[in-house]
Amino acid sequence: MHITGGCHCGAIRYQAEIEPERISICHCTDCQRLTGSAYRITAPARPGSFTLTSGEPRGYAKYGDSGGLSRQFFCPNCGSPLYRTDGDGGGFGIRVGSIDQRQELAPKKQIWCRSALPGVENIETLPRFEGED
Repeated sequence: MHITGGCHCGAIRYQAEIEPERISICHCTDCQRLTGSAYRITAPARPGSFTLTSGEPRGYAKYGDSGGLSRQFFCPNCGSPLYRTDGDGGGFGIRVGSIDQRQELAPKKQIWCRSALPGVENIETLPRFEGED
């Protein structure tokens, strides 16, 4: 699937080909800190398909819970998380929240569930509002 996306302020834009059947939710503690939320949703890009179309993200490298090197990229203006690459820079994991077509995408699996925060398993019973209450 061809996707486009970018950061919140619009300074960074990208395009890629993704595999929607490989979208996952990650509950690891690194992803919780990176998102400031309970988990992160990632869409893997097909090898060689990710292209920046405008802007220049900032990045840093860190060893993750898995022990592998992970490079995280974000907008230097607004701080939006955009994508990660693996240690050799070959694998791209795009943050679903930054994808323009995110309404068409659904996670297919969950990983690092041993780190999942309490209360995220079933939110269907929580009251729902169309806007801010």
